[in-house]
Amino acid sequence: MPMIETINLTKKYGELVALNNLNLAIEDGDCFGFIGPNGAGKTTTIKILATLLKPTWGEARIAGKVIGYQNPQIRPIIGYVPDFMGAYDDMVVSEYLEFFAACYNIHGKQRDQVVRDVLDLTDLSYKANSEVNGLSRGMSQRLSVARVLLHDPKVLLLDEPASGLDPRARIEIRELLKELRRMGKTIVISSHILHELAELCNTVGIIEQGELIFSGPVSEIMSRASMGTIVHIIVEDRAEQAAQLLAQVHGITQIDLTQHNGTLRIDVTIDPESGLMVSELPNRLIAQGFRLCSMQEEQVNLETAFMRLTKGLVS
Repeated sequence: MPMIETINLTKKYGELVALNNLNLAIEDGDCFGFIGPNGAGKTTTIKILATLLKPTWGEARIAGKVIGYQNPQIRPIIGYVPDFMGAYDDMVVSEYLEFFAACYNIHGKQRDQVVRDVLDLTDLSYKANSEVNGLSRGMSQRLSVARVLLHDPKVLLLDEPASGLDPRARIEIRELLKELRRMGKTIVISSHILHELAELCNTVGIIEQGELIFSGPVSEIMSRASMGTIVHIIVEDRAEQAAQLLAQVHGITQIDLTQHNGTLRIDVTIDPESGLMVSELPNRLIAQGFRLCSMQEEQVNLETAFMRLTKGLVS
């Protein structure tokens, strides 16, 4: 049984369909990257999983328990980290965590120990006596993660946790999430920083206009996207004529020319029936008298896979 499962999950706001029959299955211990343009339905999905929104129809389950009917049993096993955390005035970091620990009925010496443990895990021990409102954006995000770890949830739901962070803070959050995955947490994380999701996640889902386009292992999405490739070729001169020549080759779907340095950006569809090999392109140009300065094949990564499989639609 999946740790997280949605069955025809649908959410409507009047006539606007934010989610349309979403079907997901996330296994225990997975780190699932949720990808899509703004307005695609990522936050709506995460808020439903966090028991903060009710679906219009369909069903969502966590650890076999149905959201909307068994929320009191679900909430102790989940931790939800929103894009921006709410803070209480005049609280220091340790008081903030003690307050939420008390909300989870953690008291006395156990509370003191739990607060110390999450401060150590999130590398915030040296900020224990700092005011929450004075923390940087990166430290605020780490404190938000520390808060949801107080009750040791099985499932973490993180909505754009790296949004607005500087490069150092993003690295720190990424390393923290890697450690939480090693601890066996099931993690759902939405993000626009796709190369970092590729490092963190073993499975991904792409959502567009409220509909799931793809869900599965990262290796599978790379394989699907690599049915095409992008080649950058720089010719010494007559770049426009080189582009016209290659445009006639079966299997080349698009050529963009950078005028200032004569770079050709070539989209090639890998079709076994056409027999086109990327290595043949320079030979075709050389045979027609063109002189090449360089040729480089662009590597397929999560960003290029996302761009190839989506159209940028929103709900």
